Amino acid sequence: MSKRSIIHMINPMKHNSPFDINMALDAGYDILMPYQHVKLEEVSGLTQDAIFSRGPSGVKKTGMFIGGRDIGLAMDMLDAAKKAMVPPFEISVFADPSGAFTTAAALVACVERELKKNFNKGYEGTKAVVFGGTGPVGLATAVIAALQGADTTIVDHFSIDTALEFAEEAKRRYGVQLRATTAASDADKARLLSDAEAVFCTAKAGIQVLNASVLSDAKQLKVAGDVNAVPPLGIEGVELMDSGTPLLLAKNSPNAVGIGALAVGNVKYKLQQALLRETLEAEKPVYLDFRNAFEGARKLA
Repeated sequence: MSKRSIIHMINPMKHNSPFDINMALDAGYDILMPYQHVKLEEVSGLTQDAIFSRGPSGVKKTGMFIGGRDIGLAMDMLDAAKKAMVPPFEISVFADPSGAFTTAAALVACVERELKKNFNKGYEGTKAVVFGGTGPVGLATAVIAALQGADTTIVDHFSIDTALEFAEEAKRRYGVQLRATTAASDADKARLLSDAEAVFCTAKAGIQVLNASVLSDAKQLKVAGDVNAVPPLGIEGVELMDSGTPLLLAKNSPNAVGIGALAVGNVKYKLQQALLRETLEAEKPVYLDFRNAFEGARKLA
């Protein structure tokens, strides 16, 4: 009898994301098993229960997805799951907490595309600013951009201490050097935009972070990307479907272009589907995080 495909969905929070559940089902998994309130120390046991119960042929139809909101914890859980494997009893594992890895990868890849297309440059030496940089999508965005050579600043709306704490964690975990600051006022934002070349807006949905007045102070801006799809949008003048559309409100950066949330979302959706299918179809076990997501996003973008 042919075994059915199963994905075990690990989550340290109260609820598993309906988005992730829908995506896994649409990617081809037959059965989805959600687990809530999972602690890091429980991941190893859950993993070994999953691998030893189906035999070497069954593990090829078994996968694990790690969610939540803390990208550091997700990476620790991915590592714990990988260490719990006992070849040939191994399954593929994909970490994408709050969709942060695939959303960030799609955003960074879309901005990179426009930098190359319109300005003939990549991230190396590019001055980048990430608003909402202490959230899961923002921090993942900053790490990916920094790994590509961007001089990256993360911005927290309220606390410089929070920003510094996340920058230090990024250095410890991923070996990247992030600048850290806070920007609660338009004056603070304008100061950051004055010499920024790439701007990522990853703040909470329904909050306009950059208005026309702030954008008018940008003198070196090349590309601005927004992932907020809930009005008011994060960057004034960047519409949902914009994809390399002139950003007219950045009057002192006449060649600047914008990328909207649904343009990024289109890449993110295809990317998450592709990575979930990879966990199901790969001949050998794969362990996927933001680095794999960015590789895939570059191809899709």
